[in-house]
Amino acid sequence: MKKEETYPRSFSHIGITVPNIEEAVKFYSEVMGWYTIMEPSKVKKERETAIGQMCIDVFGEDWEEFEIAHMSTSDGVGIELFSFPNGKKEAPGFNPFNTGLFHFCVQDPNIENLIEKIVSSGGKQRMPIREYYPNDKPYKMCYVEDPFGIVFEIYTHSYELTYSSGAYEE
Repeated sequence: MKKEETYPRSFSHIGITVPNIEEAVKFYSEVMGWYTIMEPSKVKKERETAIGQMCIDVFGEDWEEFEIAHMSTSDGVGIELFSFPNGKKEAPGFNPFNTGLFHFCVQDPNIENLIEKIVSSGGKQRMPIREYYPNDKPYKMCYVEDPFGIVFEIYTHSYELTYSSGAYEE
């Protein structure tokens, strides 16, 4: 049997369920600067189209319709927003210790300004801004929460640059 070559896959998109699609598109475009590539639209349960059948495959039969919008970050990573009429309208309690998606991270060299915009738009700053290399390198990070209760992180520098020097002491 031929061994398949392993190589790093790129990140395409993340799907986020929000309570109100219009408010989420507004927040993510005005605060995060993400581009709207598909305005909010309804998807109805039906088997006549590829997208309808795919949604039945993914979500099962216990739904009738939902709203969806597509956005993009500056580096082309997709943000797929979903809003289901019968879903819970608040985020689950923050519990990073359970298996599952814990957070996503964005990068902004002006972390203080972005946090201020998030908070003034109804979000939360979950911790003080911290430095990975205090008094040595300007790499900062902070966990925040959007107005819908979704936790994410902000870095001032790229993931590779932040960790290539070894952020942790031995």
